[in-house]
Amino acid sequence: MDDFLKALFDHGEPMEMDAGAYLFHAGDPVRFVHLVETGGVHLERTQISGQVMCFQRARPGDILAEASIYAAAYHCDAKVIEPARLGKLRVGRLMETLEADPETSTAWAAHLARTVQTTRLLAEIRGLKTVEQRLDAWIDHNGALPAKGHWQTVAQELAVTPEALYREIARRRSAR
Repeated sequence: MDDFLKALFDHGEPMEMDAGAYLFHAGDPVRFVHLVETGGVHLERTQISGQVMCFQRARPGDILAEASIYAAAYHCDAKVIEPARLGKLRVGRLMETLEADPETSTAWAAHLARTVQTTRLLAEIRGLKTVEQRLDAWIDHNGALPAKGHWQTVAQELAVTPEALYREIARRRSAR
């Protein structure tokens, strides 16, 4: 986690949430910014067809819905997918800090830029046609696969089923 985020959220309040709970819903006014300390939270939007699309998979160290601090209301639901501990900071407090402290403001801007870069990279990877191509691109960016217990997270990032990812990993191992 970035040191500036830790320092920012030292002025917030901690909260714990169970899996399945909602932190906020689309249309709720934006009053707080949240830092995921443990667990996981998804930003989800239900389409007209009823399909649920995940717009962010926030993990420890991630700010949830960063861009929402510049909006009046949330555009997605925030659903806790793993029991989570979060830091909760008033948006007004964050904005006051950003206006008063150029160093924190610069760090915040850099954080937002990295988030955009990561989002664009994942969009490009997800646009590749095959699991093989997606995994190659992911490994090229990340260096290597994580330990086996984390493959499901990689599958989510690649927008493939865990089974499809496992088959690709097995194919690579048998080809060695």
